[in-house]
Amino acid sequence: MSNSSFLTEFLLLAFADKRELQLLHFSLFLGFYLAAVLGNILIISAIASDHRLHTPMYFFLLNLSILDFGSISTTVPRSMANSLWDTRAISYSGCAAQVFLFLFSISSEYSLLTVMAYDRYIAICRPLHYGTLIGSRACVQMAGAAWASGFLNAVLHTANTFSIPLCQGNAVEQFFCEIPQLLRLSCSDSYFRKDGVTVVSFCVACECFVFTVLSCVQIFRVVLRILSEQGQHKAFSMCLPHLAVVSLFVITAMFAYLKPPSISSPALELVVAVLCSVVPPTLNLLIYSMRNKEIKEALRKLIQRVVFYHS
Repeated sequence: MSNSSFLTEFLLLAFADKRELQLLHFSLFLGFYLAAVLGNILIISAIASDHRLHTPMYFFLLNLSILDFGSISTTVPRSMANSLWDTRAISYSGCAAQVFLFLFSISSEYSLLTVMAYDRYIAICRPLHYGTLIGSRACVQMAGAAWASGFLNAVLHTANTFSIPLCQGNAVEQFFCEIPQLLRLSCSDSYFRKDGVTVVSFCVACECFVFTVLSCVQIFRVVLRILSEQGQHKAFSMCLPHLAVVSLFVITAMFAYLKPPSISSPALELVVAVLCSVVPPTLNLLIYSMRNKEIKEALRKLIQRVVFYHS
């Protein structure tokens, strides 16, 4: 019986065997990756360089862009390189690092989305107290708490996963090192070691989801009573996409970690993994930034300064 201590590498899922399809996968992922990376770098630069955007909402958007940049950079480049060079291998330490960094990014992002819902709730439902409740110090503390919770969650899951003996080979049926796929390689029957940490994390995630939904419900109640039709449209266009993004995180996580074996299929698992790891960093750009007039204006000025500097 082999043990994880003897493993030196894992074999990731290959999207295709034919060279043409491998290059197609590389091209599609490259498009998503460049859009997400360049877009988020522009957003980070625009917010950092424009003093008018140094407000709580844009401070949280800045943190969101950093986390989006980190999450997609953890999984997609390795998958693209594997397709380009026709290989599947990732080292044991590289797999552990990928698990930690990906979990850290998406866990912190999920917590940050909860903080952003609270920020909008205070801004709309308790505007007179906004300056007191959401000051500069409070913003830093809430963002720090989001990052710290993501770090703690990543440490717990990574340490738990790689402390379990693995004796079912080294083939990971996913294009990146995903914990549910790694746990399938384990030879431990301990429910707590395999699923205990996941259940605890899922309970915390559900609490955050309920908090986000309740915040949006309160916002809807206020805007329907007070604001004009234009204000109502703005509030709905802000909250509904936010709920969609949070729901995407919860649904994909539930499917990946809690689905019964009877509905498991490689194709469906691959689609869910792409929805969880590749789509959000690009989707967040459209939802939170590219639809925002202030962000567009800041980007326009940033590009003008760059062009003027190089002309």
